[in-house]
Amino acid sequence: MEIEVKYAIPNKETADAIWEDPEIADMSDISTSEKLVMKAVYFDTEDYTLSNHNIALRVRVEGERTFAALKWGGSAQDGFHEREEVNVPVSGEESFIAPEPDMFKESADGLDLIELIGKKPLVNMLETRFLRKRVRLNYKNSIFELAVDTGDIVTDAGNRDILELEIELFAGSEADLQELGERIADKYSLKPENMSKFARGLELIKSVNN
Repeated sequence: MEIEVKYAIPNKETADAIWEDPEIADMSDISTSEKLVMKAVYFDTEDYTLSNHNIALRVRVEGERTFAALKWGGSAQDGFHEREEVNVPVSGEESFIAPEPDMFKESADGLDLIELIGKKPLVNMLETRFLRKRVRLNYKNSIFELAVDTGDIVTDAGNRDILELEIELFAGSEADLQELGERIADKYSLKPENMSKFARGLELIKSVNN
């Protein structure tokens, strides 16, 4: 289960200010601070079988590692996201061109995915390219990862900016997560973001095609 809060950041200057905030630094485990270039490809069938079932399939490079992620179900309200997720390590360029659904076969939900897709080929729907600055935080009785993302959602229908703050719950309480998120959002006048990067890109594609 992935539990996090997301906020839209209005501009690059605010993104930099959040990352350099001394109050956040006081909560941080500096040894975990890092900057990673992330590139991801999101796949679906041509008739949107996965997205129509609230499923996202992503292959992403995170620094020197590559992971495939399957996300499904869940909800998003006032920037609070809760969703099931399975990640598996992958290798090879073929993972970014024609991934095989059976890479998730070790999980029951992965088997459901394989059955749902059937023989339909997976196609590249959109890509994301962004810089992620992230660090582990300790707040009250909880542990989080704070990430500031800046970059682009890339589609055949055009691009959209990525400027967002994510705070993911690693251990502790959802109440602490929401409190910390609201504290930072209030300080920087951030608006809750209920749509994932994939959903925003898909919205752009469908708005042009319809």
